[in-house]
Amino acid sequence: MNPIAELRRRLDNMIRPGTVYAVDADRGFVRVKSGQLLTDWLRYFVGSAGSVRHHATPTLNEQCVVFSPSGEMGAGFVLVGLNSDEFPAPSQNPELDSTTYADGTWFGYDQGTGDMTVVMTADGQIHISAPGGINITGPLNISGLVTVSEDVIAAGISLVNHQTTGVTSGNDLSGPPQ
Repeated sequence: MNPIAELRRRLDNMIRPGTVYAVDADRGFVRVKSGQLLTDWLRYFVGSAGSVRHHATPTLNEQCVVFSPSGEMGAGFVLVGLNSDEFPAPSQNPELDSTTYADGTWFGYDQGTGDMTVVMTADGQIHISAPGGINITGPLNISGLVTVSEDVIAAGISLVNHQTTGVTSGNDLSGPPQ
């Protein structure tokens, strides 16, 4: 093989743009289509993969870049997350850090306003497991049904076990709860 042609091939393959062609989510690999080239299965970068881990599986046709330090595509790594016409940026607000999911669920934090917002799909639910408890500081407004399995205590008064004073029959009002 011509050594100049081989060097040129390796240089061309060191940084190569493409799109995700296939995904193996179980193993954490993708195949990338770049021009006429289809790579073998390659690992893809995630946000963090140490003691803190963040993962989002790449999407078919998501734009990406293959980095192959030696110029050999089989030894490459895939960086996903490039916006495209098919997957444009979800916002033009430079103060907004947000995540948008395919089903329409969205959450974001706006550094300009200080607001954090979560928008779920119509049937979506939020599940929180906090064995040590949940503390909310600030006003809390709830629209809709609140279901409690045990009791609600407000200012030391139990909703389930409170007693009132000055109870009389008829149309009179009872006294305050104790």
